[in-house]
Amino acid sequence: MIIGFLLSLLLSIVPFSGNFTTAATPTAVAPVSALSFTQGVQKTVLDNGLTVLTKEVHTAPVVSVQVWYKVGSRNEVKGENGISHQLEHLMFKGTTARPVQFGRLFSALGSQFNAFTSYDETAYFGTVQRDKLEALLTLEADRMENSLVGPEQLTSEKRVVISELQGYENSPDYRLSRAVMRDAFPSRAYGLPVGGTKADVEKFTVEQVRNYYRTYYSPENATLVITGDFATEPVLKVVKETYGKLAKRGKEDIGTQGRGDVVRGNITASSPVAPTTKKAPIVLKQPGSAALLQAVYPLPDIKHPDVPAIDMMDAILTGGRSSRLYQALVESGLASSVSGGAAELIELGWYEINATAAPGQELGKIAQVLQQTLAKLQQQPVTTEELNRAKTQLQASFVLGNQDITSQASQLGYNQTVAGDYRFIEKYLAAIAKVTPAQVQQAAKTYLNPAKQTIGFFEPTQPDGKPGASGAGSGRTVENFSPGKPVDPAELAKYLPPATSATDSSKQSLPEEFTLNNGLRVLLLRDRNLPTINLSGQIDAGTEFDGNQKAGLANLTANNLMNGTQTKNALTLAKTLEDRGAGLNFSASREGVSVSGEGLSANLPILIQTLADVLENATFPAEQLELSRQRALTNLKVQLDDPRGLGRQVFQQVIYPENHPFHSFPTAESLKSITRDDLLAFYQTHYRPDSTTIAIVGDFDPVKVKDLLNQAFGKWEATGKPPVLKIPTVPLPQNLTRVNKVIPGKAEAVTYIGYNGISRKDPRYYAALVLNQILGGDTLSSRLGTEVRDRLGLTYGIYSAFAAGINPGPFLIQMQTAPLDTQKAIASTLALLKQLREQGVTEAEFNTAKRSITNSYPVDLANPSNVSSIILNNAVLGLSRSEIREFSQRIQAVTMPQMQQAIEDLIKPENMVIVTAGPGDTVPKGG
Repeated sequence: MIIGFLLSLLLSIVPFSGNFTTAATPTAVAPVSALSFTQGVQKTVLDNGLTVLTKEVHTAPVVSVQVWYKVGSRNEVKGENGISHQLEHLMFKGTTARPVQFGRLFSALGSQFNAFTSYDETAYFGTVQRDKLEALLTLEADRMENSLVGPEQLTSEKRVVISELQGYENSPDYRLSRAVMRDAFPSRAYGLPVGGTKADVEKFTVEQVRNYYRTYYSPENATLVITGDFATEPVLKVVKETYGKLAKRGKEDIGTQGRGDVVRGNITASSPVAPTTKKAPIVLKQPGSAALLQAVYPLPDIKHPDVPAIDMMDAILTGGRSSRLYQALVESGLASSVSGGAAELIELGWYEINATAAPGQELGKIAQVLQQTLAKLQQQPVTTEELNRAKTQLQASFVLGNQDITSQASQLGYNQTVAGDYRFIEKYLAAIAKVTPAQVQQAAKTYLNPAKQTIGFFEPTQPDGKPGASGAGSGRTVENFSPGKPVDPAELAKYLPPATSATDSSKQSLPEEFTLNNGLRVLLLRDRNLPTINLSGQIDAGTEFDGNQKAGLANLTANNLMNGTQTKNALTLAKTLEDRGAGLNFSASREGVSVSGEGLSANLPILIQTLADVLENATFPAEQLELSRQRALTNLKVQLDDPRGLGRQVFQQVIYPENHPFHSFPTAESLKSITRDDLLAFYQTHYRPDSTTIAIVGDFDPVKVKDLLNQAFGKWEATGKPPVLKIPTVPLPQNLTRVNKVIPGKAEAVTYIGYNGISRKDPRYYAALVLNQILGGDTLSSRLGTEVRDRLGLTYGIYSAFAAGINPGPFLIQMQTAPLDTQKAIASTLALLKQLREQGVTEAEFNTAKRSITNSYPVDLANPSNVSSIILNNAVLGLSRSEIREFSQRIQAVTMPQMQQAIEDLIKPENMVIVTAGPGDTVPKGG
């Protein structure tokens, strides 16, 4: 239930322009047909007003069910800010017929589910194997009419929501955005945080929330979307039987303007209202790390004819490395990042630009260059090359963003709810194809007027980014704590709707694997369902080879690969991909450099040729190295100012000794010490064909791809044997270890609990996965979630995981808590671990966890991007090609004795490392 999920979702699925960093445009690419998005969609409106959209997609045996309610923060009146979001949380607390956490029901079905609240809409979605379709429909219908909104539910979930909101307060970006939006829209609900404010949330009454639920969660104010592997007519019959009996209960006008009119005053939806003189910047001087800028300009609503030109304007300004603002601010060294996005909504929206200053750079100078860049766009028409690139960026982003049925359902739900027509995308893409340079220039003149601008500066009061004091404690806070009984799955089962039948276990296709003469491993899996390519790769050149003195070297090397080769400079490389709507990215992790590429299938040759060029011929220009070093220093400051980032670093460094590769993390000193010669030496040593694996999934001819790979990589050679590290064994801590790190100015603490765990090839791995599913695999359905989040309301999110790679990684539990709740949450967690250790798990829990994992796995396989990652990871980890097909059987084969042995071996409550980062008042006085 992450509000922040919304924007990343919208950037990929709706006409909501953003920083399209993985897509761009060619000089002459045929427009993407909108028919693929809406072809086969059937719209049905029930007698009670419920809109139903169905789309059969028979590419995988899965279905997605989504319910979109036309209600969001836009509809909130004064004193109710955040009530839409609060209600979204309560929708998981159960119904009169099923008084149980709905997250547990969804998890038991193997659903990949979530929800979000936005300005105009609140949406709930789940994707499952096709035989669970009716079950999902039943559950969504139940909570549309019968959700429990009582004192007990509201009290516990208020605490969770406040924890969530306080977590956002940790982010300087959030605090700056809140101040800017409030100033830009002082009399409109859009100017208030979607999640709400602590002051309003604390005052919500049961009657308030119930009235809101009755008003807006009504069939005529909702759209039900079903996509995937089903037959339309039988499913519509079920929908009519299940949802047709639900009565209208909302007000007559909720589908149009809603209660938000109280807040909006006299603003109309025809043209932005703005001051005639330029406003002074808003300046926040608060604890933080990097300096930030945000500029906001009013925009028209989503149906305005200028929207396509506005989105082209945004792509030209912020769409990838070749964009104008990236070149003006990032390539010049003024900023470490810049992004933009157009919020086109039911009412007047806005365009925003965000920038993070590079070390030592003034926000005033960034604002000046920003204004100069915008003025140039207003004064001169854009080039045909820029406009074509922007069009292809946007078109490709729609195709690549709709490869899975969940995204396709979201596309339909958003357009129907916000634009009022699921076919809106057809008109939108047709209009995009016709946008002219003059229209982009006119949009810039109309909407980027300095007199309409609201701009904010975040000036950190601790720009060195160094955390404050730290301390250690014994952690003796658990003696008298007694957790509740684990949820009985048998009790849960009586609330689960039946599945219609077992899904056919159709055989997952296996990749073809071969090795080039130089040792480069390739895995190919043809998928002709979509005209797309998904490329995943790994090079054995990860941060484990850094060492403490040069920590950050692997990352700097990976980040500089696209900065130039022997025949192309950085801008030419960027345009080569962005002109075709393709993307290629490199990022270093502990055990390797990850390669991710995507594009339309026609552009596979360009992807492969560019990949080969940078892996074989990177030149690491000195000026680009300095720019990337400055960005790395900024990112380091941000990480050390984030309780999650600092907490994870300290946690790792307590677990792993200094001589262990997992101990090293970049410091300002190590980053500054790295030279271009260091990068060249690292590149020449570790970037080798026999240390590289590539997986490609998509619509291609395998014979042609083999020829292409041989041509592109055939001359890449390596001498000698690749470097190998000897990883030392890490024992468990002798006793409970507590470390607290203080970061001034934070509202919430983040805690990590754990120790060194197991590798992926450990024979206990599958039992550990089942164990983890029971313990903390899901925030809403696990033991940790049930106790610490649901019953006690101590955290917005808590989960556990085994980070099992080629080498053993940590077993960890992570949670976010209010400072005064931290100790109780830690005590609750340790008591749960002790309970698990002493009492084990029940047979019913064990079987439910296995079903949850195996039922969810086909959903992963329904997304080609996921499949390429799974194939690659299995190969890199030394697993069989058939692992992708046999994973579910291996989970089902886990026995109860193996589970009990895993608990005995892997759960050690007395040997935990506990690291808390955040405000300084999480430890009791004298502790």
